[in-house]
Amino acid sequence: MKPIKRVEIVVGSVDIRRVRKLLEAEGLKQYTVIPQVTGRGSSYDRDADGLTTVFSNSYLILACSDEELERIKEPLRELLKRLGGVCVVSDAQWLMH
Repeated sequence: MKPIKRVEIVVGSVDIRRVRKLLEAEGLKQYTVIPQVTGRGSSYDRDADGLTTVFSNSYLILACSDEELERIKEPLRELLKRLGGVCVVSDAQWLMH
């Protein structure tokens, strides 16, 4: 097992491309995106029931080292200030195979 950071990001589906671009610019190219997730934020419900993805969220999860997290932390914070959304970071263990 290897200790890692688990980073979970939820943003509007129309903004997920900007988050991915930020991560990839910092060399983090391995992550999973789950489109059209539903939930409730500070202002209103987000659902994936419409004809468009404008009012839905996307969920991105990635595993990274402490050093990689330090590189993306402030740029990601600034991006989320503009876009809205949430980022949760937790300690995790990578089951290496």
